[in-house]
Amino acid sequence: MIQTLTLNDVLQQFVSGTPNIQGAALVSSDGLPLSSILPASMDEERTAAMSAAMLSLGERIGKELSRGVIERIFVEGDKGYSIMVGCGEDIVLLVLADKQAKQGLLFLEIKRITAKLAKMVA
Repeated sequence: MIQTLTLNDVLQQFVSGTPNIQGAALVSSDGLPLSSILPASMDEERTAAMSAAMLSLGERIGKELSRGVIERIFVEGDKGYSIMVGCGEDIVLLVLADKQAKQGLLFLEIKRITAKLAKMVA
């Protein structure tokens, strides 16, 4: 059973302890928010729904273009990055980072937190 309080604590530590991270959310593949630490201007349910839609489209693109299993979905905008990675069965981690984030370090930190969260939601 997933313990929401513990997930929130882990996400809070990740967001506050990792440079240039603005927020993070755990989302089910059907668009339900499980846990999130998001900027105040973002709606948790809307963010979860959009993340599920991005995941679904990304998986279809991977299949249709023969790219195999999707490791991550990476969206770069002029104000920063949105990265989605699988985090256990039917759960996705969304990470929001600002433009100053170093991509290599960002991916390393995401890999670390994903491994930790995957054990918690298993």
